[in-house]
Amino acid sequence: MAKAIQLAVLKVLMIIIFAGWIAVWIQKPTNMWTRKWKGAEDSSRYTVFGYYGLYFAVYTFPLISLTIIGLVYLNLVSREPPRSRPARSATIGFSNPVLVNSFLGILSSIEILAVFLFVLFLAWTYYARISNDFKKLMPIKSLNLDLWQLKYLRVATRFGLLAEACLALLLLPILRGLALFQILGIQFEASVRYHIWLGTSMILFATIHGASTLFIWGVSHHIQDEKTGRIYLAGEIALVTGLVIWISSLPQIRRRRFEIFYYTHHLYIVFLIFFLFHAGDRHFYSVFAGIFLFGLDKLLRIVQSRPETCVLSARIFLFPDKAIELTLPKDPRLKYTPTSVIYMKIPSISKFQWHPFSITSSSNLDDHTMSVVVKCNGGWTSTFYDVIQAELDSDTGSMSCMPVSIEGPYGPASLDFLRHDSLLMIAGGAGITPFLSILKEIASVNSSRYRFPTQVQLIYVVKKSQDICLLNSVSSLLLNQSSTQLSLKLKVYVTQEERSNATVRGLVNDLSLVRTVNFSTECSKYAVHGPESPIWMAAMAALSSIKFIVSLICFNHIFLPHEKKSAVTEKMVLPSEKKAAKEKTPSSLVDLLLLASFIIALACNNFLASILRWKRLKKDIPPVSPKQGKATEHGLVETRSPVEEHELHFGGRPDFQGTIILSSLSSNSC
Repeated sequence: MAKAIQLAVLKVLMIIIFAGWIAVWIQKPTNMWTRKWKGAEDSSRYTVFGYYGLYFAVYTFPLISLTIIGLVYLNLVSREPPRSRPARSATIGFSNPVLVNSFLGILSSIEILAVFLFVLFLAWTYYARISNDFKKLMPIKSLNLDLWQLKYLRVATRFGLLAEACLALLLLPILRGLALFQILGIQFEASVRYHIWLGTSMILFATIHGASTLFIWGVSHHIQDEKTGRIYLAGEIALVTGLVIWISSLPQIRRRRFEIFYYTHHLYIVFLIFFLFHAGDRHFYSVFAGIFLFGLDKLLRIVQSRPETCVLSARIFLFPDKAIELTLPKDPRLKYTPTSVIYMKIPSISKFQWHPFSITSSSNLDDHTMSVVVKCNGGWTSTFYDVIQAELDSDTGSMSCMPVSIEGPYGPASLDFLRHDSLLMIAGGAGITPFLSILKEIASVNSSRYRFPTQVQLIYVVKKSQDICLLNSVSSLLLNQSSTQLSLKLKVYVTQEERSNATVRGLVNDLSLVRTVNFSTECSKYAVHGPESPIWMAAMAALSSIKFIVSLICFNHIFLPHEKKSAVTEKMVLPSEKKAAKEKTPSSLVDLLLLASFIIALACNNFLASILRWKRLKKDIPPVSPKQGKATEHGLVETRSPVEEHELHFGGRPDFQGTIILSSLSSNSC
């Protein structure tokens, strides 16, 4: 009961904070907000926090505080046992898919509503800004622009504000440890598309903003004067950098040349720095929350991935396509949920590239190890396959140690799918890997007192029959169902083969031959510990924000001494002298102080996190089994069942119409 009250209070706090932050953005384009904001800024200028403290408190800190409270909420939810969860969520109907599109993907009603409201907000912001601009439009003698040129210049400027609104949200969907979207039950893999939508919109608005501005300067013959200015030069660099990042992110490049996509994406640092120099610190605070959380999340993930661990073994499936199941050492205290994902870096292949893989094992079954399946199709994975194959072909008599860095695992805070009596799962190709962990999780706890699904139907679509070998790790569940309470029915569709005399049981047995490689563990004595607790992450976020604002106050009081004048002294100064005093400090210095404070806050936080991490590791180092040896080949011991319960179809795709109707009619289907 007490925990339910705590969760309810945290929910109310998050709703209030988020609603207040949204209200600020809605009122921001209005004249009323502009007048009141100028008064508030003038009043705060001579306080210890300064105007920058006001901007940080209003635009940046709400999202940081929302993240902190959200992490506390997730920490409470993760401790909630499955049996205490409601059997049916009140919002499940509202989040059901309503639109399936090859370009947009699968959209739920809540996602469509959120997109509609965001587009409506952008339209409102643009209308409010441009209508006020046209009402107060006055010719600028120094520019000598015609009326249409002046109007078009204002139009271009306001498109820049739309790009700013998109940038404010751009980095939030790709947070992992400090994931805001996880509060809504949206995992990183699903929220990445929001990042893509926001990035595309931002680049569109920024391109219109930059190109239109350059067009006006060109037709008015001011381009030679303006393109060399600090603000305009910084804007041009930021725009070009953003375009390079966006072009390299197109599917045609990302899927075929992942390395180009990966490395050019790190130009976001250049983009953000020059955006700061272009827009100034006041505009930067509007988007700083996402940047602050992303920088903190990035550094904490780097700390969490240290030190390196090692690969215990690799199971190579002996069939034409390349696939490997890796086994990694794990801290017995590390628990993760099914469908969790880890990010893996192998320094011997690339010192910078991280690749995500779904965990196929269950922490309830395997206390000391975790497993992932790698389908070797791309350049990085193919190189990895060749390295292991070279070890197999060597005559050294033993397998050398293979160090790896692991980040994660990241997964859902709760197991919502376990509230159903039956599950319907649909997968294609390597997309089967998350479902393997679900099947193992259900099988591991199916005999417990908790409520878990007892009927599971898995529809698996593959190009060739040999791809079925990815089911090898759950073959005992498929072929020996009489020994468990789980009723599992498999329907396999092989789309690029024509054959009718094979069975699922026969294919699983025929393709079950694997070659196991045991590696040396001399290069690392550390197991995978996983990320820190949500409470620990919340504390780090709070400490970092405090360090930032304290550093910023100190820097401003040291390098901007005129800001320390009292309000009484200010009243004795003439208006013309006030304006001169405000313009005395170069904007670039203020921007650099903000940047320096941000770097110092992250550096101090990274140093503290590293110390705490090493203390935790030194306190209790789980033993890593030094098991090593040459490769061994083994297959599945075939067990006969009187009835073949699974289905195998060749030369066609599944017809989901009937399946979807049946699942929607069943109140316990998922």
